Amino acid sequence: MFVWDALQDLTLIILMICAVVSIGVGLATEGWPKGMYDGAGILLSIILVVLVTAISDYRQSLQFRDLDREKKKISVQVTRDGRRQQVSIYDLVVGDVVHLGIGDQVPADGLFISGYSMQIDESSLSGETDLVDIYEQKPFLLSGTKVRDGSAKMLVTAVGMRTEWGKLMETLNEGGEDETPLQVKLNGVATIIGKIGLTFAVLTFLVLTVRFLIEKALHNEFTKWSSTDALTLLDYFAIAVTIIVVAVPEGLPLAVTLSLAFAMKQLMDERALVRHLSACETMGSASCICTDKTGTLTTNHMVVNKIWICEKISNIGDNENKNIDELEIHESVFSIFLRSIFLNSSAEVVKDENGKNSILGTPTETALLEFGLLLSADHDAYRRRFKILKVEPFNSDRKKMSVLVALPEGRIQAFCKGAPEIVLRMCEKVVDSSGEVVLLSEERVRDITEAINGFASDALRTLCVAVKDVGETFNENGIPDSGYTLIAVFGIKDPVRPGVKEAVQTCLAAGITVRMVTGDNINTAKAIAKECGILTAEENAIEGPEFSSKSPDEMKDIIPNIQVMARSKPSDKLNFVTNLRNMFGEVVAVTGDGTNDAPALRQSDIGLAMGIAGTEVAKENADVIVMDDNFATIVNVAKWGRAVYINIQKFVQFQLTVNVVALIINFVSACISGSAPLTAVQLLWVNMIMDTLGALALATEPPNDALMKRPPVPRGASFITKPMWRNIIGQSIYQLIVLGVLNFDGKQLLRLTGSDATTVLNTVIFNSFVFCQVFNEINSREIEKINILRGMFSSWVFLGVMASTVAFQVVIVEFLGTFASTVPLSWQLWLLCILIGSVSLIVGVIVKCIPVERAAVKPKHHDGYDALPSGPELA
Repeated sequence: MFVWDALQDLTLIILMICAVVSIGVGLATEGWPKGMYDGAGILLSIILVVLVTAISDYRQSLQFRDLDREKKKISVQVTRDGRRQQVSIYDLVVGDVVHLGIGDQVPADGLFISGYSMQIDESSLSGETDLVDIYEQKPFLLSGTKVRDGSAKMLVTAVGMRTEWGKLMETLNEGGEDETPLQVKLNGVATIIGKIGLTFAVLTFLVLTVRFLIEKALHNEFTKWSSTDALTLLDYFAIAVTIIVVAVPEGLPLAVTLSLAFAMKQLMDERALVRHLSACETMGSASCICTDKTGTLTTNHMVVNKIWICEKISNIGDNENKNIDELEIHESVFSIFLRSIFLNSSAEVVKDENGKNSILGTPTETALLEFGLLLSADHDAYRRRFKILKVEPFNSDRKKMSVLVALPEGRIQAFCKGAPEIVLRMCEKVVDSSGEVVLLSEERVRDITEAINGFASDALRTLCVAVKDVGETFNENGIPDSGYTLIAVFGIKDPVRPGVKEAVQTCLAAGITVRMVTGDNINTAKAIAKECGILTAEENAIEGPEFSSKSPDEMKDIIPNIQVMARSKPSDKLNFVTNLRNMFGEVVAVTGDGTNDAPALRQSDIGLAMGIAGTEVAKENADVIVMDDNFATIVNVAKWGRAVYINIQKFVQFQLTVNVVALIINFVSACISGSAPLTAVQLLWVNMIMDTLGALALATEPPNDALMKRPPVPRGASFITKPMWRNIIGQSIYQLIVLGVLNFDGKQLLRLTGSDATTVLNTVIFNSFVFCQVFNEINSREIEKINILRGMFSSWVFLGVMASTVAFQVVIVEFLGTFASTVPLSWQLWLLCILIGSVSLIVGVIVKCIPVERAAVKPKHHDGYDALPSGPELA
């Protein structure tokens, strides 16, 4: 299939027709086998080009298939064989009980067994945006729909293609990749070059034909035409078509795809799954990263570190047993305290195959449940004794979770836990040091707030738990949100990930501003941001609601300085990202894990979803999935994005040099001497070096650390920079002078005599031209730096391409002369060709020393403002 696709190229089809006609005319005039050589040579070159293109495309398709398979790997929690476990959606069977929570995608058709406040978004199936309530009387859940609120257990009734919308998961994200912005930009470049090539080709053909006709007229042979004349004209046409083949840089899209596919494969190994090709290159231009705190900058392995209960702060350490034993909790409070932990929880204690307890749930829930289990191992007894009537699960808007519980004696209690500022507002009473319930006076509120701020300043996540006696009547309308009694405040530790501080410093050095956007308490956020090296001044932190209440003019003043946004809702995050892009033209990368992050992920230039903590909805709206939830991985994506961009620039520089030289040398020679030194077969071989092998060598160079010491490429920047033009022009001038001298005065200089002198000279020109490209490929490894050899010997792909190009060239010149119109050369002439090529390397280095004016990009200070010029620069 790929071979057939490669054969659809119009210029190759024209060349094939030329080759067939050439063979027909050749056999008629020169007989077998001599008449076959020219045409067969062109056909062989075409077969080689087609095979290399097809193999390259095939390998890429395999990579994309792997990526597609990785994209569709979704795991779900099920109860099977009497125990809860995690399985792939592809392993679900009818009869499994699936556990669903906010942000999950329903993996199969099924029936609602039990759950609370279940709301489903069926818009992907029905197109209706209204949420659908699911309960015992309306129990049908459909595959591919999304859980917007609540939690439930579902009995699977149909899986795979048997589901009502079974094909949904298969067709998700299919339909091929759109062209990336870089590919669109390069297609424009390719079109312009193609038009120039077409002009040169037509001119070359006209000049050669007109000269040929004039010569015939001068020799009074204008009326005498032979098949040899037809073959000569066909030869001219083949050269013109081949000039188009060389000029049309079909290698450009190939280089972009190769480079992106290579980067995607490497990033997959480095725990980042790129869902959209364009994200890879866009990430290279990112000037700002808005990152989450929990799980991205921190490890997301949480433990209760401190607790405020009965008006006393206790230091737990990392859930150490001796500290638990010393915990003084009044007997009358102890039972209610355990109830608030065990009953108001979305986490579950499950036994694994070995009978050991393990906890399934979010890291915060897990930390609380772990702490509760250390106080009392009888979790199941609590769940059995008390009946849960209603649950309002936690979400990022409510910032709390509540339950209604029926006690054995008939009373009903409500438990609530969540963000301190939310829960504290709902409380009217508090448990004092003697275990008595007392009114929550202003002084007590001050003391509690002080304790909360103290926890937050120690970089602890804070969480309040409270209880309320509701009486004996169960109100269907909901769980009360006032009149609670505060039981305890937890300080939960979530350590900063190792390597995050270094990753943040790398970003700053690369001109990328890092901003933390979190739903956490502002003091916790500040403490973590300082530890990570994000926050440099207290006034650069703001709370989400305060930010959203400001006018556009006020936002314009404060946005460049904001380094931390705490207590932010998804709407605040969206507002912040939109303004960064629209007001300041920043290229923004945003991380998100929750369902409500989807709008911000979609609005950003690059959406990064968390692979572990992220919901399916977040992943579906993201461009890149960070499989290990680690900030350092995000920096890696930026580094690879930059590598893609600069690798394509290197390739374009290399290709344009070859284009300029090949076009001008053939055109000028045709105009002056009436023959082109480079034949159709030779030009096809050069095209092969230039397009396919060049793309392979230059487009797959891995990134180096220097990439992250330069500023990002701004939006709308010119792709072909001034340093690139300098290198192209300098290198082309050298090659044209050398090849021109050889073409017009080579016989005298090299003292070539005899009947084959012209063929030997043309072989030397062809050989020198190829070696110039081989050494120029080494030169193109760096656009501005003089040390072009750095890292070359560790790049096996590059060395392999170099070696195979030279080996092929030797075979073509020494053994395939009948096809390529070459003759074997003496070792002295081989040495001369290599010398001419190696001098092009030196010329390239000298040209790089010529200074060119380029747009200066000032380094970013951490406040987001550009650095002011220093004294000498100002002068």
